[in-house]
Amino acid sequence: MELHKLAAVDLAAKIKSREISSVEATKAALVRLKAAHEKCNSVIAFEDDEAFTAAGAADKALEDGKASGPLHGVPLAHKDMFDRAGKIASWGGNIRATKPAEQDGTLIERFKTAGSHQIAALHLTEFAYGPIGHNYVLGHARNPWNTAHVSGGSSSGTAMSVATGAIACGMGSDTAGSLRLPASACGIMSLKPTWSRVSRAGAMPLASSLDAVGPIARDARDMAVMLKTMAGYDPRDAATSKRDVPDYPALLGRSIKGLKIGIDEQLIGEADASVQERLQQALSILIEAGAERVDIKIDNWGTLDHLAQLVQLSEAAAAHSPFLRNQSNKYGPQVQARVEYGHYVPAHDYLVAMRARGMMLQKMLDEVYTKCDVVMLPNFAGPIPTIDELDVGGGPQLMVALTKVMKFVRPLNYLQLPALTLPYPAVSDALPNGFQLMGRPFSEARLLSVASAYQERRPVDLAPLD
Repeated sequence: MELHKLAAVDLAAKIKSREISSVEATKAALVRLKAAHEKCNSVIAFEDDEAFTAAGAADKALEDGKASGPLHGVPLAHKDMFDRAGKIASWGGNIRATKPAEQDGTLIERFKTAGSHQIAALHLTEFAYGPIGHNYVLGHARNPWNTAHVSGGSSSGTAMSVATGAIACGMGSDTAGSLRLPASACGIMSLKPTWSRVSRAGAMPLASSLDAVGPIARDARDMAVMLKTMAGYDPRDAATSKRDVPDYPALLGRSIKGLKIGIDEQLIGEADASVQERLQQALSILIEAGAERVDIKIDNWGTLDHLAQLVQLSEAAAAHSPFLRNQSNKYGPQVQARVEYGHYVPAHDYLVAMRARGMMLQKMLDEVYTKCDVVMLPNFAGPIPTIDELDVGGGPQLMVALTKVMKFVRPLNYLQLPALTLPYPAVSDALPNGFQLMGRPFSEARLLSVASAYQERRPVDLAPLD
């Protein structure tokens, strides 16, 4: 049985039917994860003993007729930025909490309730503050399809582990593209939820007005189960929405016939020609599935990106001020440069950016979403870059290089909209890459239906480990 090819929901079904035990599934996952780590630098810490203890408990619970949820017995791993009782999350850096967490973060708790257990803590860009996977403290992440290239960041470890089949799915976060870029670079799926749809309680903050936590997976069914597990009001995070949570798995199979996909030719024309060609190929698949193309115009994308930067730089600088004041020598050069830069954003500019957000969202809804249901854009503006190309340290080229990478992703966080990432059709001489579909607020169910329809016609490929 090739367990690494199974979706989490299929693995859970086999565990519940006793075709395989959770202990066997956990052993296979750890073997593959260690091989993936050797190739890609995808793991912060392996947790074999705890994983096998939890797997044994899952098998015993099943014997006793006490299966606990849709992911019962499934081994998973997540970006190492979530509180777990008795542990200190690395946050991807040398600066971290001074004592172990007293309780699990909300999402860790919810995944335990769903029946899964964690087998490792996964790599991330230092403090989740970078879009490419570079980490000057813990070592750079490497693309599983070609290790000379970036994996995307900051949810690097989750994307690499999912792409190689070590885990079926896992959690990442997205402040300015950190779910969408690694999913694209590794050729898999992700879903950035609407801001407030998912709790951040017990998750490391970066820029709280932009931060979102979401699933990374190879299968739309897993993303639906994950989002159902993660979403919903949490009294520990006062920003979470009290809206009812849809039954995402039950809604997954809805037709996308008549779905209107907005295309801004001028904006997409700012991407590399090879990316434009691959985007058109993906659009053709969605049209084949019943969607319709409509022309739209977003006339303020650059302004939205500038406003997003003002918010991100300011809030990240504020979050890091205590550390920077006393432990600046523990930062890597890229993160230190960006944190320091944020201290020079005037408070007036930050407040203007925050006040303008509601107006900018309303403008998008009135001028764009009255014509379409989703907006289709690239994630990376060009082919997946090499590690060396972006290994610029904290020098003067840093902000230029990162702005080019985040050109199509950062404004969405400012607007707090949801976005689905899907892989382009494969090209024999090119690395995987991916695009995003940007939806209306709280339209995750519709986006997941698109993922399901697209996956039927373009399944996700596994990255090799040889």
